[in-house]
Amino acid sequence: MDGPVGPSPCQSGREESRDTHTTRLGALEACDDNCQCDTTQGEVKIRSKRYGRGAVESGLTHECGVFGAIGTGEWPTQVDVAQVICLGLVALQHRGQESAGIVTSEGKSARTFNSHKGMGLINNIFNDEAMRKLKGNLGIGHTRYSTSAASEEVNCQPFVVHTAHGALAVAHNGELVNCSSLRKMVLGRGVGLSTHSDSELITQALCLNPPEGETNGPDWPARINNLMRLAPLSYSLVIMLKDKIYAVRDPYGNRPLCLGKILPLGSSFLTNGIAKNGVDDKAEGWVVSSESCGFLSIGARYVREVLPGEIVEMSRRGLRTVAVVERPPHKLQAFCIFEYVYFARADSIFEGQMVYSARLQCGRMLARESPVDADIVSSVPESGTAAAHGYARQSGIPFMEVLCKNRYVGRTFIQPSTRLRQLGVAKKFGALSENVRGKRIVLIDDSIVRGNTIGPIIKLLRDAGAAEVHIRIASPPLKYPCYMGINIPTREELIANKMDSFKLAEHVGADSLEYLSVEGLVSAVHYNMKTSAEAGLGGHCTACLTGDYPGGLPDDVDW
Repeated sequence: MDGPVGPSPCQSGREESRDTHTTRLGALEACDDNCQCDTTQGEVKIRSKRYGRGAVESGLTHECGVFGAIGTGEWPTQVDVAQVICLGLVALQHRGQESAGIVTSEGKSARTFNSHKGMGLINNIFNDEAMRKLKGNLGIGHTRYSTSAASEEVNCQPFVVHTAHGALAVAHNGELVNCSSLRKMVLGRGVGLSTHSDSELITQALCLNPPEGETNGPDWPARINNLMRLAPLSYSLVIMLKDKIYAVRDPYGNRPLCLGKILPLGSSFLTNGIAKNGVDDKAEGWVVSSESCGFLSIGARYVREVLPGEIVEMSRRGLRTVAVVERPPHKLQAFCIFEYVYFARADSIFEGQMVYSARLQCGRMLARESPVDADIVSSVPESGTAAAHGYARQSGIPFMEVLCKNRYVGRTFIQPSTRLRQLGVAKKFGALSENVRGKRIVLIDDSIVRGNTIGPIIKLLRDAGAAEVHIRIASPPLKYPCYMGINIPTREELIANKMDSFKLAEHVGADSLEYLSVEGLVSAVHYNMKTSAEAGLGGHCTACLTGDYPGGLPDDVDW
């Protein structure tokens, strides 16, 4: 998996001619067809978000999923680490469907790791032969959808590098805000980069000595701490050494990361108790994951989230917090609110609440803000279903299914091109005509991005005999680019910047169309949340909805 070493296109292309566009935050006019701008705080020149950073065909994609596991007590462990990681990645498959990889260590040699990576779905990559090779007492895994580099095997994670002190493996979820400046620094230190991936950049940056120096070998917590100060946003990381795993979350807590413990067979997995850091006699192992949704299936119990800025060391002796990197003063946590809206699986736990309950409350808020006379409430399955139930309960209108989903077709949102996304709509749904005929329908969806998919769905329902179709969206309109792990490169791709709700309703063929307000979304997410705002937690990033970026924009914005 070696690649060319030399200046990245981020650098070498900097002197080339390119279009720029100056804009100001809050301008709501639609961009023209050739615009490659996003909005900023003040006037900042913005270039194409993906300029020189690897071809990304889709205008809106998600991040990735990371997973790690380690056996406790005497090694070799009784826990099948590779199988645990593989099942954990299957539970995170919704976060990325391009590629996946697992790297394991037996804990004996600092020089060799066992690794298997490939393109495609997890079940197709990890066959019996591959799993037999992944022996180990600890390991990390990754499932990927590209946000900063092309969909190629060279960009598959986890990345492994061999340092003077042994092998190092890194899996990354998110996207570095200051990739360009960090890339310059790493290249300036004489380090070659073989990909355009932020994740390889992080891996190589961890190989650099911290400013305070090291005396008795590498101080990995200090190196991680140094990286977090160089790059405050946006990432959750799992970093594996010979016999340890470090779980790391950026100081703003923008990307999710949580901890779980593997319990002996026969233990109660339903107790949501929090174990103490350190030795836990009941734990056969520990896991770390982007989401908690797969814990029960691997015999693990959810323990807690990794705190913003926290560095957690996982070893055969248990867990311990080795450092917490603070945010700038007066800055709140900025957890991505779109995790609640769309990305996360409904049974995952964030901030002390299940994602399903937050989506249910979004539906209730939507019914209060945008009521309509109708016969039935239904949803675009499956991510809109929880909100539809909330709308139905609040409005008193009965819920009834109207769309039948072909579950063997991938999610249209994260397919890699517009053509595939549009073709996917036609083969993804069928209409339940007996439930539809003659009915006034309130159809709930979680979000509208480009507006490509909702129109064909409305036509499908009308062809099945619907009298009226009223669209209600359980999130606010997407208007601004995200540069923290969700690929929204230009405002021109977002339909909300071209049409208000009235024009959009006419465009897609709906009788009416309304969005949940930003205030309604924030209120719904906070309704059952257990995190304390007084501790600086419980804040959410709404940049894609409001243009309010949690860490500001870097001085050298090259996208």
